[in-house]
Amino acid sequence: MSGTMKAYRIIEWGRAPEIVDVPVPEPGPGEVVVRVAGCGLCHSDLDMMRMPKDVGESFGWQVSFTLGHETAGWVAALGKGVTGFAEGDPVALVTPSSCGECWYCTRGQDNSCPSGLSGRGYGEDGGLAEFVRVTSPRALVPLDGLDPTTAGPLTDAGATAFHAVRRALPRITPGGLVTVIGVGGLGSFAVQYLRLLTAARVVAIDTDDARRALAEELGAHDSIGGIGPTTVDELRHMSDGARGADAVLDFVGIDSTIEAGTAATRPGGAFGLIGAAGGKLDNSWFAGLPRDGEVFTFQGSNISDVHDVIGLAEAGAIRNDVRKYPFDRVAEAYRDLEAGLPGGRAVVVL
Repeated sequence: MSGTMKAYRIIEWGRAPEIVDVPVPEPGPGEVVVRVAGCGLCHSDLDMMRMPKDVGESFGWQVSFTLGHETAGWVAALGKGVTGFAEGDPVALVTPSSCGECWYCTRGQDNSCPSGLSGRGYGEDGGLAEFVRVTSPRALVPLDGLDPTTAGPLTDAGATAFHAVRRALPRITPGGLVTVIGVGGLGSFAVQYLRLLTAARVVAIDTDDARRALAEELGAHDSIGGIGPTTVDELRHMSDGARGADAVLDFVGIDSTIEAGTAATRPGGAFGLIGAAGGKLDNSWFAGLPRDGEVFTFQGSNISDVHDVIGLAEAGAIRNDVRKYPFDRVAEAYRDLEAGLPGGRAVVVL
């Protein structure tokens, strides 16, 4: 492979990304180059666009690099020693980066790998380009019947939500209550998984009417229009015996959602903080946390989550709603993402 290609890159810290010409990547030994079909956009991309230099460099990132970490396409070239794939195979790319050899990776906890601070689309070249280099075949997930143009969001939004639900499952009882705070791109996936994997009553909370309507269409039994002074009491009354929620999954992560979410979680239940809006809990441990319960947070999903989510999508068990944009409208797509435009996850088609 040779020549140049178009890529959407962060050229300078704190400056808007640009479409530029860059060399087409070549696969080294054990590597794969994928021709990109579509790349989903994420709110974390917006954070990276505005990231101060000192923050970016604290992660080991150096500009410039190509954005885009929700990627799928077709195998375009195989490096020496790569087996199990052939040119033309449709694949999705696992979003989190991991080494495959450390203590965490060998135990299936690859989303906690120390090498994961830098990866495709965050510090390294990602999928908003015609081709992307993959440093290990373990990051490739074969697609069987799924369109690689729209499969990208399953690898991050879909898989991260699945990881959150999987963590909470041991605390969720038949007939219990589960609350999803924030039913946008990730939360709407969580609603679907909870209906598939539990016999609990699912309550969606969001300030946006359209998102709540979609959550109910996807399976939520009830919805509440945001966090207010009576929200905790409402959730407790919805649960059997007014115990509270078996699990609360917070995909927002501001002060009010964290406070209400932990307060609404029953003793022995689980509160999962997935949203990264920078909120905090000021209450003392005995006043603000569920007794004998679990409070967890994490960054991204692991490889097994991605495989499971792709499998559910291939079986037709979940919906993956997207809005498609051509590559030359990528800046517009990000503006629509920031504005919260309804209609599914934004995907740039290449």
